[in-house]
Amino acid sequence: MRSVDPVDEEAQRYQGMHAAQRQAVIERHRDSLDYFGYAPQALYWGTSEEQLARFGMLAGIGIRSGDSLLDVGCGFGDLYCWLRSQDLVVDYTGLDISPEILAKGRELNPALRLVQGELFDFDWAPQSFDWVVLSGTLNWDVGEGSAYARRVIRRMFSLCRFGVAFNLLDIRTLDMTGLGEIVAYQPHKVLAFCEGITSDCTLYCDYLEDDFTIYMRRANV
Repeated sequence: MRSVDPVDEEAQRYQGMHAAQRQAVIERHRDSLDYFGYAPQALYWGTSEEQLARFGMLAGIGIRSGDSLLDVGCGFGDLYCWLRSQDLVVDYTGLDISPEILAKGRELNPALRLVQGELFDFDWAPQSFDWVVLSGTLNWDVGEGSAYARRVIRRMFSLCRFGVAFNLLDIRTLDMTGLGEIVAYQPHKVLAFCEGITSDCTLYCDYLEDDFTIYMRRANV
């Protein structure tokens, strides 16, 4: 496991994962689902309580009933269910690379809009969604240092009308022993990168020990 620090750098050509990286992520989640079944651990989260804490932070950017929301790396679509439990009914689109995880999500919520792929597989127009959120997806080491994370953050912001909320693991506090292909980040370096995209950014590090969330809002919206 290693720390990665986003800096301002554009990718060339197709900006998604390479085929081998992509297949490795799919197989990793297939194995995890087979082992854990429907549980936060299948998505490599520690506990349900931690998952709910992250959901609360994502929603705190200002998501309201009636808003459109793209959930990048949506897993089973649990964020949508949590929002409903908070009386927030949104126009939800969930995006995930794992066909098996999405199949379970559709089984649990047949009417939910869940699409397979990664962010760069789709040609959504700029500002197609009110909000774009991501929870944990960028914590996997896909073999490109910080380049993939930078591309994803830029693409998410291009797709939002109001703002982006995402969380990452905090390299300052995380015990990296035995975590394998997980990466963690320096919060203030990620924040500086985001501030190069929009001046209205906020960093939160006070809700879970090894986690941080960044809000990116469009200025004057």
